[in-house]
Amino acid sequence: MTTLKNQQTIGERPGYVPKILQFGTGNFLRAFLGPMVEALNAQTGFAGSLVMVKATDSPSRAYEALLAQDGLYHLWIRGLQAGQQVDRLQLIKCVDRVIHPYTAFAEFLALATVHSIEFVVSNTTEAGIQFEAEDWPENGPARQFPGKLTQLLYARFRHFSGDPNSGWTILPCELIEDNGQALLACVLRYAEHWRLGEDFQAWLLMANHFCDTLVDRIVPGFPHQELATAEARIGYPDRQVVVAEPYSLWAIKAPEVVRSKLPLDQLNLNVQFTNDLDRYRTLKVRILNGAHTAMVPIGLRNGYETVGEFVRSEEGVRFVEELLYDEILPTLPQAGPEKQAYARTVLDRFRNPYLQHRLADIALNSIAKFRTRLWPSLQYWLEHNEQAPPRLLQAFTALLLLYRGDTIPLQDEPAHLAYFADSWSRIASGGAPDDLVGYAVGSEEVSTRYPQFMAQVYQALQPGGASLLTVVEKG
Repeated sequence: MTTLKNQQTIGERPGYVPKILQFGTGNFLRAFLGPMVEALNAQTGFAGSLVMVKATDSPSRAYEALLAQDGLYHLWIRGLQAGQQVDRLQLIKCVDRVIHPYTAFAEFLALATVHSIEFVVSNTTEAGIQFEAEDWPENGPARQFPGKLTQLLYARFRHFSGDPNSGWTILPCELIEDNGQALLACVLRYAEHWRLGEDFQAWLLMANHFCDTLVDRIVPGFPHQELATAEARIGYPDRQVVVAEPYSLWAIKAPEVVRSKLPLDQLNLNVQFTNDLDRYRTLKVRILNGAHTAMVPIGLRNGYETVGEFVRSEEGVRFVEELLYDEILPTLPQAGPEKQAYARTVLDRFRNPYLQHRLADIALNSIAKFRTRLWPSLQYWLEHNEQAPPRLLQAFTALLLLYRGDTIPLQDEPAHLAYFADSWSRIASGGAPDDLVGYAVGSEEVSTRYPQFMAQVYQALQPGGASLLTVVEKG
């Protein structure tokens, strides 16, 4: 087979200039942003490429594979769209290069001087947008993504002498509320902490657009079990194939100038420029993402590997339906028909037989995900009834048990992993789980504010309790 290389596979790269800086080399953005840039280039005069930046310093086979393939990869769209079966492979060729800021810091910082770059898109998970106090990193990247972005913006501010036309449009895809404003707040905090000057802070606010956005697409990622099928159809090896469903939504709150420079809403891509993100965000985060996060610890601790496998089981689909219709939808402000219709769509998307969406992949950073996706629904019931309903209780206690670390190798913030390891060690020696519960939901007051909930958790964590360890049986 021919190796997947630019010269061997597609000939000379199209004459595009870098216009988008992408923070994160993971599955989601490659399946979400990549095809949008391809559509812009094919259907408009955009003529732009994107530069990928590795967001962390952890080892990554994905990063190494992207380097080996010159940034090329295939997107495999599989599922139903408007009642029709879709099974399509698309070569994504808009990646200009892939940069590792920890090993090529000078090249990373030089991105600030590239005049043609206008946009920054990021997906560093819910845990990625945070401030961490550290000294100004003179010879390397900041530890957190907002710090790295501040380094680039400051370098750009200095290189272009504060030109108000040199700013960037920044479109974070992290699933936190008001993500653009949260990112801006972090950048301003870094600017203050590093004493980068009032002129720079004024330029940040005047010359740059930090846009709130919401994304929605199920991306199972690498087709572990069907790679041979994909490569046979492609005709050569591709170790960065990424699978996604046909459905896609990007809701963006941005000024008109952004819409004119990035006309994605004109390309039948379901990109919506709107002033009301709450309508989209609440449904998506609490229903689709909430169901994902709930089924992860329960499915994994019962031997299920994928979302589809879980919801195609009798007990699994009952769990998800009861969770959604009985416990999550009543907590949402939308009208009944709207949220019920979205829930039905989500269940159909979960059942997509082509998507092998691995529960272990969704488990990444589950603590931050739980706090954003499920804790608001759970807290609603605690405020109104003082007790947790059964499915949310099962999901929460199963999450605590998952973070005991004996089910799968956990991938989360080192501080989270260390805290849970220490807490479970104390519990094994007879300690109470009060602090563990408060830490998991991000509230130190939970044990005193919701005593009945704490009693439920105590009982559920006992052998044979309500954690669903014996309620859903595989096979």
